[in-house]
Amino acid sequence: MKLYTYFRSSAAYRVRIALNLKGLAYEAIPVHLLRHGGEQLAPAYRDVNPSALIPALDDDGAIVHQSLAIMEYLDELHPAVPLLPTGALARARVRALAMTVACDTHPLTNLRVLKYLKGALGLSEEVKTQWYKHWLGEGMAMLEAHLANEPQTGRFCHGDTPTMADCCLVPQVFNAQRFELDLAPYPTIMRIHANCVALPAFAAAHPSQQPDAE
Repeated sequence: MKLYTYFRSSAAYRVRIALNLKGLAYEAIPVHLLRHGGEQLAPAYRDVNPSALIPALDDDGAIVHQSLAIMEYLDELHPAVPLLPTGALARARVRALAMTVACDTHPLTNLRVLKYLKGALGLSEEVKTQWYKHWLGEGMAMLEAHLANEPQTGRFCHGDTPTMADCCLVPQVFNAQRFELDLAPYPTIMRIHANCVALPAFAAAHPSQQPDAE
């Protein structure tokens, strides 16, 4: 398998964690999101993923894109070390937690949105950062509310083994730390984060450990 990735991409980070949890070997193909105006926009990468977004998984010529879809694909193909629990309600909860990050929060703080705010709209770096922190904080608050108040939360987002939700939570905390968001209001998130990053699968997926890390 080949993973088209960028060391700081949250979506690629999620998939790297999932691959590591399952013990699946893969070749990392770096696609720099800033160099040369964004290598993801070049024809060579658009031939792989017409959406021009990271990540994309090449599984023996079959291309799967979108991080949540990739993780579910991996779960169906390699069910050992499942990323989703058993039971329809439990699986729905894990998917919902993952989507709180991947669908409700991350798109508002994505690189292409931030570039549009500064470029087309002419907003300052300070205002762009305010935007980022506002929506990141809103998303973290939603996630914290669910995790803190729902009895299914355990050592991890759902029970005592990592799931797809944890694969989404850890990169989001990395983003928050990078932009110096105050994380004190999210104690449940930070407790779960500490449990996750103590595991080798999460540690090896960290941006600093990637071959294209700067």
